[in-house]
Amino acid sequence: MSRVCELTGKKAMVGNNVSHAMNKTKRKFNANLVKKRFYIPEEDNWITLKVSTSALKTINKIGISAALKEAKSKGFLK
Repeated sequence: MSRVCELTGKKAMVGNNVSHAMNKTKRKFNANLVKKRFYIPEEDNWITLKVSTSALKTINKIGISAALKEAKSKGFLK
């Protein structure tokens, strides 16, 4: 499975390690992802999503139903 947030679409970015001598080598900045189960009362079931921690904050703020609806409208969920 790829390291992509299922609600926001965040994924790994590419950058450089820069040494004191300004030598540059490629590196990856991975998204901060957690696997989390959410209960959806409207459907009366649990779903497991791989979400970024910033998406968790959004879910806490607006609720899982609104976050899923927003993700579907943006095309991140099927």
